[in-house]
Amino acid sequence: MKRTVLGAGLAFAMGVVLIAGSAYVRRGVPVWVLGVPLAITCAGVLVRRRAPRASLGLGVAGIAVDVAVGPSLGTVLVFTDNLYAASLYGPARLARWLLGITAGLAVAVGAAAGFVQANWLVPAVIGVQVGLVLVTPVLSALVVREQRDRAAAERVRAEQVAHLAELDRQAAITAERTRMARDLHDLIANHFSAIAIQSTAALTRKDLDPVTVRTVMESVRENSVKGLAEMRAMIGLLRQEGDEAEATRPRLADAETLAGRVEQAGLDIDLRVEGVAREVPTSVDLAGYRILQEALTNALKHGDSPVRVRISYQGRRVVVNVENAVSARGARLPGAGAGLIGMRERASLVGGSFEAGPWGDRGDGGWRVLATLPTAAEPPVNGSGPAVLRAEQEGS
Repeated sequence: MKRTVLGAGLAFAMGVVLIAGSAYVRRGVPVWVLGVPLAITCAGVLVRRRAPRASLGLGVAGIAVDVAVGPSLGTVLVFTDNLYAASLYGPARLARWLLGITAGLAVAVGAAAGFVQANWLVPAVIGVQVGLVLVTPVLSALVVREQRDRAAAERVRAEQVAHLAELDRQAAITAERTRMARDLHDLIANHFSAIAIQSTAALTRKDLDPVTVRTVMESVRENSVKGLAEMRAMIGLLRQEGDEAEATRPRLADAETLAGRVEQAGLDIDLRVEGVAREVPTSVDLAGYRILQEALTNALKHGDSPVRVRISYQGRRVVVNVENAVSARGARLPGAGAGLIGMRERASLVGGSFEAGPWGDRGDGGWRVLATLPTAAEPPVNGSGPAVLRAEQEGS
């Protein structure tokens, strides 16, 4: 607002200077009278943004009075700003109407001047002058208006693209969590099916000796604790109704079979298992296999030979490391962009860490996927009743 007031005051001051410099047509009226239409048009400058139609109305009124008593150059110049503001800040239909009206006025004034003067040079000069005063501000405003509308449309389009990208990311996470929920269904079903079968056998058979009964109960206890551990690790995931569970549960021990299938597709894979392979929690076993599977799939789509796979059993964790060269031919198969998200989600849900990106140590544009998954100690198979209860309480 302060800038607008300053602009109106400056326009009035410049108009006064032009009037003082005799930049007007003398018609026998006092010089101060020329300041009245100048003040009216400058008042239009004050409301050019808030009320562009009112600004145009004040400008038309001011220029009409000025033509009657002058005209003066200062008022004419300020009137061009009234036209510009009305075309830029007013409705689009008003801008189109102003373009047609000003162009018609320029032609009409030039033709009238030629008819009165009977000389073709006069209408040409007057027509150009009127066109500069009336048409040029409107055209300039239309150009600026189009650029602003285009910029606004681009901003809206960018926001929509960002929103769609976020929706795609959320959909990818939801889809991956759904797949993980199906895995959870298999794992929990296996544990509790074993519990049901063993407990039913123990209840129905009367000829079992105490040693056999104890062995069965220990197995039931072990499956119970493992099942609770799986539920604690992956709680919060919901399985969609109607989805079919996979027939088998893949494990890190199946990495060699997985690597063999990928080798048949055309990649050279160097697979090594470091450390002593051991039983790990089912959720970690499955997460490690899925991460390895997705990493090899990405290598098949986007990478090249050789592919170096290391599965390292270290203390209380297992590390899955996949390194491959990046194909200079580009991606052989299109990707959906959800693979890295899924691997990161799987590692996070079992309390592990995940890294993926270019690997500078190779110096050949390689790509590395590194997942570190913690492995909790398995509960002892033999133990007393209180120990079993403590293990179950910790699992809950």
